[in-house]
Amino acid sequence: MSFGKNLQFLRHLKGNMTQEDLAEKMNISRQTVSKWELDAAQPEMDKAIELCRLFNCSLDNLFRDDMAACDEAYSNLRVETVPAFRYVKHAVISSNPEGDAIDRVFSIARGCGVDNPRVIGWDFPHVSQEQINVFNMHGYEAAWILPDGIIPPNMEIYEQADHRYAAVHIGAPFGNPFVTIPNAYKTLMEYMRVNALEHTEKDVIPCFETDGDSMDIYIACK
Repeated sequence: MSFGKNLQFLRHLKGNMTQEDLAEKMNISRQTVSKWELDAAQPEMDKAIELCRLFNCSLDNLFRDDMAACDEAYSNLRVETVPAFRYVKHAVISSNPEGDAIDRVFSIARGCGVDNPRVIGWDFPHVSQEQINVFNMHGYEAAWILPDGIIPPNMEIYEQADHRYAAVHIGAPFGNPFVTIPNAYKTLMEYMRVNALEHTEKDVIPCFETDGDSMDIYIACK
């Protein structure tokens, strides 16, 4: 863990705040911020508390946590309004459900004459503890965002109004997906906390990820 690296990370989440911006807000010199980030010095208690207020974090977060640094794998942290859309979905519960759920949704799209569907997915929550602990299973739900005029036969169609999401882009999600993707969610949650954005699950898909060689992860905001 490193106070200096944590401070750099928090600056990045706070709209890519520069050292000069932070120095001005803290009424200190840029050189002092630089020394903090190089771990050549640490702030006095009053300045540490001021940093916690600024970044909406605790002293433990600032000095003891090992915050995930934003490297080249993650970019374009942002808040965006996702336009309203219609979709159909398919859930699978198994030891490896993601591929089966996504393949099924692609099959539905091809059956409607669409070869390159826009597909999103999210963890399916309705899995029993026995399925998780005994059979090592989990759930995944994939959805096809329907183009205008497309109505898949014999399927329930869902609608979502336009909604605000926090989002992050992952350049290479599948090189080490069991590390890269969870850390992206962690980074995005830190971004929301630092910028005082609240998560919501009301009348909206709470979070989802796009399918493809690269990936964007979205978490719904109030």
